[in-house]
Parts: sequence; structure tokens; C-alpha cells
Amino acid sequence: MAKHTPSSIFWSIVGIVVSGLVGGIVGWFVITALGWTGSAAGALVAAAIAMVVATGVWIGMTVLLRSLGIVR
Repeated sequence: MAKHTPSSIFWSIVGIVVSGLVGGIVGWFVITALGWTGSAAGALVAAAIAMVVATGVWIGMTVLLRSLGIVR
């Protein structure tokens, strides 16, 4: 089992925040472009889009960092 150091935990938290921020911004832009701001449906769609995008960003960052040899 991998040992989790304070440094690895810190960088995981940074990755989660960055992924969530990117996902949230994309979700917000999509809802704004559709004109669904201020509605409950818009909030739900924005949240769903944000989660999908954040997951994709997390996967992309992981693949990139592993291919560069920065992360094992």
C-alpha cells in the first residue's frame, strides 16, 4: 500500500481544488450561455456539468503527471 505523506496529501488537495474550479467555471459558462441562470434546473445542470468536467480534468492531470514521471 502506498504511504501518504503530508506533501502528497497537500498536492492531492490542490489537484481537487483546481479540478473543481475548472469544472465549476465550465458549468457556469454553459448555463450562462443557455440563459438558464437563476433557475433550479440551471443549478442542477451546472452542477452535473461541473462534476463531469472536474473528473475529466483530474484524470487528465493524473495521466499527464504520470507520463512526465512527476507522480508514480
